[in-house]
Amino acid sequence: MAAPYSSPLAQALSEDLLARFLRYVQVQTQSKPDRERSPSTPGQLELGRLLAAELEAIGLADAELDEHGYVYATLPATVADAPVIGLIAHLDTSPDAPGAGVAPIVHRDYQAGVIELPRAGTRLDPETMPRLRGMVGHDIVTASGDTLLGADDKAGVAAIMAAVAHLAAHPELPRPTLRIAFTPDEEIGHGATLFDIPRFGARCAYTLDGSRRGELQDESFSAIEVRIDVAGVGVHPGTAKGKLVSALMVAAEIVAGLPKDRLTPATTSGREGFIHPTMLEGGTERAHLRLIVRDFDEQLLAGHVALLREITDRVSAANPAARVELQEIRQYRNMRAYIEHDQDVIAAAVEAYAAEGLEPIREPIRGGTDGSRLSEMGLPTPNIFDGGHEYHSLREFASLQDMACAAAVVVRLAEAWTRR
Repeated sequence: MAAPYSSPLAQALSEDLLARFLRYVQVQTQSKPDRERSPSTPGQLELGRLLAAELEAIGLADAELDEHGYVYATLPATVADAPVIGLIAHLDTSPDAPGAGVAPIVHRDYQAGVIELPRAGTRLDPETMPRLRGMVGHDIVTASGDTLLGADDKAGVAAIMAAVAHLAAHPELPRPTLRIAFTPDEEIGHGATLFDIPRFGARCAYTLDGSRRGELQDESFSAIEVRIDVAGVGVHPGTAKGKLVSALMVAAEIVAGLPKDRLTPATTSGREGFIHPTMLEGGTERAHLRLIVRDFDEQLLAGHVALLREITDRVSAANPAARVELQEIRQYRNMRAYIEHDQDVIAAAVEAYAAEGLEPIREPIRGGTDGSRLSEMGLPTPNIFDGGHEYHSLREFASLQDMACAAAVVVRLAEAWTRR
């Protein structure tokens, strides 16, 4: 059972961090699939403006929100000749569950047992949420039961803001130049799409977009989205015999043909990949199916896509009057190939963790971050924990002590880079 984190530095950061986190989660920033502009939703601009103003008030005079919804700012160095280092978190929250009207609750000094939230019958039960068992004595932040909390990734945003505010207020602490960025639309795969790496000007960066205390991740899934569009044959159902071909039923056949005992998120863990339908909609004439395909290994990923094509071709052949089109969309690649040869990026993080008494948990991300794309684009960007849990659900929660620990790691990371 993990005791509440209580380093003097983390304690010093915690209350400022909590105030910021509670403020940020109340801004509705869910991103919207099939975006028509960047950012995909206006709430992200609202939070971006708030953060830019707070950064300027902290003393980062160049803080700005650009035309695409990215916040950029610079905290100047107190040590000469150190490399420029980036800190990144994302503004948006997932569209997978309701996100409007977040009403956060702080449960001080959690003492085990079920946390009953006041809305929608939502319960946080350590019997089904084992990580809660390690949170005795922590201050737990939840939403009220009918929305996401938004810890993914406002815990990361708040940790960066609290750390930067602390560093700005203590110029005696050694630090390199720090470049700060908050990105839009990460949850829909576009956080890095319009990221200006030359303008950012960092030697490397770190996302704060992990979960449990101690995570340090330099490996992620590789990811492909598959979109399948089906055109059927419509006719009045009363005279449809031998004529009607339901596009919706054809798409449903494809879903039914997927493996059920393997290659699903519910049956895989560790380094196993999956094929996951995320959306099926339509009617008789047209239907649309979307799936995400994930694996750490490129050849296995290609095999999963090939299996999906085989199933789609078989269903299409059995319904010759329907027109079935499959499109592959490359999303991101395993960041490890772009980071593993850059030893200082991870070594500096390990040094920062050690300064906070942490042993890094080096497990791959069963997902992706902005760092997956940014690393591929030439900016090595591993991932640091932020203290949130149960992401993309009404049960989402965060530990104040672990968020403060993440902020403390950022302060230590700044010092570690002054020695490189």
